[in-house]
Amino acid sequence: MDNKGFDLIEVRAGIEAENGRYALLVRELLEREGAFLINLMASPGAGKTSVLCRVIDALKGRFSVGVMEADMDADVDARTVREHGADVVQLHTGTSCHMDAKMTLEGLGALKRPLPEVIVLENVGNLVCPAEFDVGADMRLMILSVPEGDDKPLKYPLMFTVSDWMLINKIDTAAIFDFDFERCERNVRTLNPDIGIFPVSAKTGEGFAGFTERLAERIEETLRKRRGETR
Repeated sequence: MDNKGFDLIEVRAGIEAENGRYALLVRELLEREGAFLINLMASPGAGKTSVLCRVIDALKGRFSVGVMEADMDADVDARTVREHGADVVQLHTGTSCHMDAKMTLEGLGALKRPLPEVIVLENVGNLVCPAEFDVGADMRLMILSVPEGDDKPLKYPLMFTVSDWMLINKIDTAAIFDFDFERCERNVRTLNPDIGIFPVSAKTGEGFAGFTERLAERIEETLRKRRGETR
């Protein structure tokens, strides 16, 4: 009991510790199975599924690809992704606005064995909760769409701080919306100097060749290490 006259229990610390244990199990599974996991995060409507379909189409000739579709309900995105040739597992989170490491481990357990070489977790759509939970992924990839505005890094700093790469999607609409690319990048790099930034359009395909080639190189480098191979 503290000097305020009541017990103080740090519940958040316990939640983070438990999530950390499951995140370690996810990493051990990926290492053992030789798989690369991407945690894809964005606001609703930013174009996660459209981006994901482009990524699948670009990678499936080089790697086997699996997807875990996380939604509070429905399976619309899972059906769309399956049409692009990926092994898909639908995860319903109910009232939960994010995926945590335990849920991710359960999703990986539902994928066909051997695990696909590349697995994408399409997280629940928002810029707050998913940023707070380490799911054991090899890459945190976020999407910011032009219509959302260039001020999002100032409003949701954690997402931009923890992400490894950021796609600026819907650049084909730049002429319509007041989006300052330089200001956006400046604000993001203030939070995260090392983040990779790729302007793209999931509608037209602009920017995807360079992005997916860089992504494939990073995946291949990680998988080589997991297979114990050297160049």
